[in-house]
Amino acid sequence: MIHDITIPMNATIAVWPGDTEYSFTTTAWGEVTVGAVTMSCHTGTHADAPCHFLPGGIGIAEIPPEIYIGECMVVEAIGTEEIGPETFQGSSLPPRVLVKTLAWTDHTRFPAEVPVLTEAAVAFLAAQGVRLIGMDVPSVDRIRSKDLPIHHALAAAGIHILESLDLRQITPGRYQLIALPLRLDGADGSPVRAVLA
Repeated sequence: MIHDITIPMNATIAVWPGDTEYSFTTTAWGEVTVGAVTMSCHTGTHADAPCHFLPGGIGIAEIPPEIYIGECMVVEAIGTEEIGPETFQGSSLPPRVLVKTLAWTDHTRFPAEVPVLTEAAVAFLAAQGVRLIGMDVPSVDRIRSKDLPIHHALAAAGIHILESLDLRQITPGRYQLIALPLRLDGADGSPVRAVLA
């Protein structure tokens, strides 16, 4: 069974305050309709590239696609402001971990605040060989953060980032993940179509 964990893209989707609003327009060329999309690379379900927050970091097209494909685990961290190592303890972790917080379920309203990983959690994930962390909120850092410490800690640990997953209907456990970004040269992120099997 395939579970689509992608937030639908449409005119109601909330974006970061001040960021590019999502729009989709069509033009008729005779018998053919051609669509055009305007959006930020960080709208809806997306992957961050290190160059989004790290001067000299690589772009999204340079990240190996295998980072976003393969065994993953969904864990719950509901009702907490900080997500520490205890969230991930108790079983061996695969290279990809997704965190279900249910802190952002109305995708038409941008959240004022979100739960975040602690630096101790990042260190624990790195020690377990995790290469990708996914969250069901728009950022792994505090919404108002300027220095983005968790983004930087994850990058230093070699852990890539997925944000704004829709995990509302997903039971914690092990799955196969496919969440491929577009191959956008020089881009600081990309929308993904994320699914679990």
